[in-house]
Amino acid sequence: MLNEQSTSVEEPLVLASKGSPGSPDEGILRLALNRPQQFNALSSGLLAALDEALVRAGEDPEVRVVVLAGTGRAFCAGHDLREMRAHEDEAWLRNLFNQCGALMQRIGELPQPVVARVHGIATAAGCQLVAACDLAVASTEARFATSGVNLGLFCSTPAVPLIATVGPKAAAEMLYTGEFISAEQAARIGLVNSVAAPEALDGSVDALARRIARQSRHALASGKRLLAQLRQRAGFATADAYALAAENMARDMMSCDARAGIDAFNAKQPLPAWQHR
Repeated sequence: MLNEQSTSVEEPLVLASKGSPGSPDEGILRLALNRPQQFNALSSGLLAALDEALVRAGEDPEVRVVVLAGTGRAFCAGHDLREMRAHEDEAWLRNLFNQCGALMQRIGELPQPVVARVHGIATAAGCQLVAACDLAVASTEARFATSGVNLGLFCSTPAVPLIATVGPKAAAEMLYTGEFISAEQAARIGLVNSVAAPEALDGSVDALARRIARQSRHALASGKRLLAQLRQRAGFATADAYALAAENMARDMMSCDARAGIDAFNAKQPLPAWQHR
């Protein structure tokens, strides 16, 4: 799948590179979303390609940490709205959101910590992707939003890891307003671990990834499993939450408000007056 459904015949949807033995990057796997012209929007094909890459990472005994980045000008602009509007079937949409939820859970189930390298925008499901990663480092120029509500579509599935990461109050403000927050604000609420100037972003990510990669793979996997169990004991059942969120989001996509809002966004036209007030 890494070489299928790509932006061109030559370009895979996910770029992968692994540090060679003996190099400073030994144990580090770097994955990059590769739909730069679409701001790395999460099409069904990209979701499948990234999921396959993560499965391979989990099975690779040489990998101790995964760095997830985006090519082009953005980390990830969320779901591919054109693809979503091309499907009128609620069942297809539910499957898409279930596919996305399964990918986010894959990140949590991976034995290796996953570090998001964030530049540009991380919106809607792109913000969800950041929240689902174990750690995140952002450029000072990065911006974050769960902006679906602006188009008449509540960001139900992004709400799942966002609430678990930043807490209900901070998540609610992002989800209800759809407004962008800065990288510094994201750090204050715990969405990202640290912020670096654009020219220092790679160095900051590398330093963090290399510190992790020096650790025992067994200890990292054990610790990640424990942290997931502690979250579950705190009352957050991720699988159930994603099932509920996918159902809600697919149902919302069938509303006239969501359809009109997304169509206006895709056509670069003013948003309509909402029918359901």
